[in-house]
Amino acid sequence: MSKFFTNEKGFTLIEILVVVIIVALLAAISVPYYMRYVEKARATEAQSALRTISNSYNIYAQEHGSTRDYDLEQAMKESKLGDATLNNWEFEVVGNPPKKFVATSTAEFGGGEGHQVTYDVKEAKFTGYGIDQFDDEEVSSE
Repeated sequence: MSKFFTNEKGFTLIEILVVVIIVALLAAISVPYYMRYVEKARATEAQSALRTISNSYNIYAQEHGSTRDYDLEQAMKESKLGDATLNNWEFEVVGNPPKKFVATSTAEFGGGEGHQVTYDVKEAKFTGYGIDQFDDEEVSSE
């Protein structure tokens, strides 16, 4: 009987388990990086829209001296945001002149409802979903 099995070739159970463990470790390392990439990509839509709305306010302020008579609806109309962006995000302006611009994701958004991206005018900095969720040196699994 042992003559028949000596020429058999294949993988042992231990070899297969080692390969499965290596694949699992690679997946455990790469999935958080992938999720970070997806969140950053989704947040760029809101960043772009907030930047466009902010520019509309700046142009109006330069032409008229202030933004006192200018509101978000006018800014969004002049910004000509796409339907997908308008379906995915709700926008808000804090202060007049604006101090902050806020985008909050809707139920239509692929990443879920209630995520916020904020643009602080004074600091000229974006914060929120997909932006400051992770440290650059270390990837979190949040």
